[in-house]
Amino acid sequence: MAAPLIDKLLEACVKQGASDIHITTGQPPVFRLHGRLRKLETKVLESEDTVALMKSIAPERCQRELQESGSADFGFAYGEAARFRVSIFKQRGDIAMVLRQIPNEMLPPEVLGVPDIFTKLVMRPRGLILVTGPTGSGKSTTLASLVNFINERVDHHIITIEDPIEFYHYHKKSTINQREVGVDVPSFAEAIRRALRQDPDVILVGELRDLETIEAAISAAETGHIVFGTLHTNSAQGTVNRIIDAFPGNLQDQIRTQLSTSLIGVLAQTLLPRIGGGRVAAFESLVVTPGIGNLIRENKTFRINSAIQTGAKFGMQLMDDCLFDIWSEEKAEMEAVLGKAQDPDSLAKRIATARRQMEADIDELEDGDLEEDFD
Repeated sequence: MAAPLIDKLLEACVKQGASDIHITTGQPPVFRLHGRLRKLETKVLESEDTVALMKSIAPERCQRELQESGSADFGFAYGEAARFRVSIFKQRGDIAMVLRQIPNEMLPPEVLGVPDIFTKLVMRPRGLILVTGPTGSGKSTTLASLVNFINERVDHHIITIEDPIEFYHYHKKSTINQREVGVDVPSFAEAIRRALRQDPDVILVGELRDLETIEAAISAAETGHIVFGTLHTNSAQGTVNRIIDAFPGNLQDQIRTQLSTSLIGVLAQTLLPRIGGGRVAAFESLVVTPGIGNLIRENKTFRINSAIQTGAKFGMQLMDDCLFDIWSEEKAEMEAVLGKAQDPDSLAKRIATARRQMEADIDELEDGDLEEDFD
């Protein structure tokens, strides 16, 4: 019973362009479409249905992990159509699952709206590039796009360390090896240390989740590799602080110095519902210039936002400025834009001023037309 049902769900998810499938007892399966949850008009799932659905896709090792620790993650391919990243977990003694769709097609950075400066930064010989944002903000998609950009252009050795592997990359100009934590290697930190002996040019670290991993990633960036990492932070300034705060007090000065020379860019992103359907990404971009390197080293990170504001010529932009542009280009509604803003009050004032200006311009045009009619 479960195998045909999961196939139908996966097929419908791909066809409708849903980003996630939620499966839990006591309600029908739920799709996330353009950021909103929609219940399917099918039968309510019983406890045995969720168990059967889980068993139809979860590998043995994940079923064991679920029993031992209450949750497990894995990735699997749905034929040629898509890949899914799956989280299975227990709730109220029953089984629940969330399946995140990972498209097979990798879009170029410019189609995703990634600032041009990042396609230049990724071609540098060394340095740390961080892509940050809340869960479900499209970080994996952006990273896959940037890795693919390198893969199509230069003959590098690229190693990705992921938990689980999301996008499958194929050898193009570069050679790509993808290692899954828990399957190919025990931990992120161990994988980075091993990677340094595997003659890499580019290392992608799926998540900088602990001190050991952050330390290993910074060291790799310092020793002549491009390192990509992700963090769940909402702004560039917050990202720099989060990394420094991960270290004990007596090491923070040393890490500031290391970060000031190894960090080359931070791309913070979020997704908004697009007018007319789909979603649109908003980005905050920080490029670490010598001036910003000094701010990090001298513990003046509170001045990073104003440095981004004045750094447009280096390709920098604050999240709220990007959100304002998205609103003024009529890609997203005002409510959606304000919901993602770092400083909603100040952005609301800016939008109100812009609206008044637009209305004044329209009135002026109409008055001009009337005068012509009377001439």
